[in-house]
Amino acid sequence: MKELLYQYNPWWEESFKNENVKPREKYLVELRKNLNFKQIIILTGLRRVGKTTLMKLIIEELIAKGIDPKHILYVSLDDYLLHKNNIIEIVNEFRKVHKTKIEEKIYLFLDEVTYKEDFHVQLKNIYDSQNTKLFVASSSASMLRDKKASLTGRAITLEIKPLDLEEYLFFNGISIKKRDKQLYKSHFLEYCKVGGLPENVLNPSREYLMNLVDDIIQKDITAFHAIKNHQIVRDYFTLLMERSGKQLSINKIGKILGISPDTSKRYLSFFESTYLIYLLPRWGKTNQKLLSAKKIYASDLGIKHMFMGERDLGSYFENYIYLLLRNKKTLYYLYENTTEIDFFTEDKILIESKFYTELNPKQEKLFNEYPANQKLVIDSVEKLEILNEI
Repeated sequence: MKELLYQYNPWWEESFKNENVKPREKYLVELRKNLNFKQIIILTGLRRVGKTTLMKLIIEELIAKGIDPKHILYVSLDDYLLHKNNIIEIVNEFRKVHKTKIEEKIYLFLDEVTYKEDFHVQLKNIYDSQNTKLFVASSSASMLRDKKASLTGRAITLEIKPLDLEEYLFFNGISIKKRDKQLYKSHFLEYCKVGGLPENVLNPSREYLMNLVDDIIQKDITAFHAIKNHQIVRDYFTLLMERSGKQLSINKIGKILGISPDTSKRYLSFFESTYLIYLLPRWGKTNQKLLSAKKIYASDLGIKHMFMGERDLGSYFENYIYLLLRNKKTLYYLYENTTEIDFFTEDKILIESKFYTELNPKQEKLFNEYPANQKLVIDSVEKLEILNEI
């Protein structure tokens, strides 16, 4: 194990610099803010969204601040060579290698933490008994959700999302002056094709996105949940992408694929737990929220484009607005008398997305008459900045 730990931690033997890495400042600010608190920082989000890169950037900053590099451990817990070792054994080996006393502060960066059985118990044990600052990352929402109870009060969770349009422009070295706002539309259309996964933004490739989706389906869904028919899971995801931005009938998808409603519901939860999709409930009384069909959104527009192509640009724009809003507000969609308005927030802001088009008469009537504290029609890329103010 010792040799493997040295491979993961080159800063133990040489100077360390993250070469050719674009920083995502909005997340680094959050991580720096919590550096001096004892709580475990949990990074979640889609595979390859940049969780590892953020951890490596924080490691570089810690070393630059004067933290002893030999007090910093990074390791990816899905490594086959570590499959026999639990987290505590790995940490003990790290302390042994550098003769670090138990009272000396160490910084632990544990990637893909949910690969270890009882990870939550081990993290709690380390948190309670050792002088550590723990950073952990996982691409599985359900594993974290199911196990987080024992970490209540001990952990802060930060979801890392694909790059938004502004970050996409920054990664591409594009700066748009206020007088050139009309250029946003053409850049947004390019962004729809590429999406917001950092590596793919820097080197766009359909193959990269295909491999990512296959990777998630194989490793995080079919292998993890012991599903024998891989193809049916792939077909299920294709149907989800074709319906993104629409209300989703679990039963209808089940019928198309010849699976039971329960199996269809289970598969949907697997895709949600790997951050490939998000689900939006309907606004209304509790039973309406629970029982009505949910709307589905892709977590990355590039992945959506892989399945949808150039069809229905309005659905890309709506999907993007959802991604901008989802961590800012508790969101629902509004559906009354066969008419739908895209978003209604818990603090009663009504928002309709229109990609350079207008509301139809039924929507306009519902939009104007429905009681709300604020009403917004976002009908162009240039108007997206309004969302910063809500």
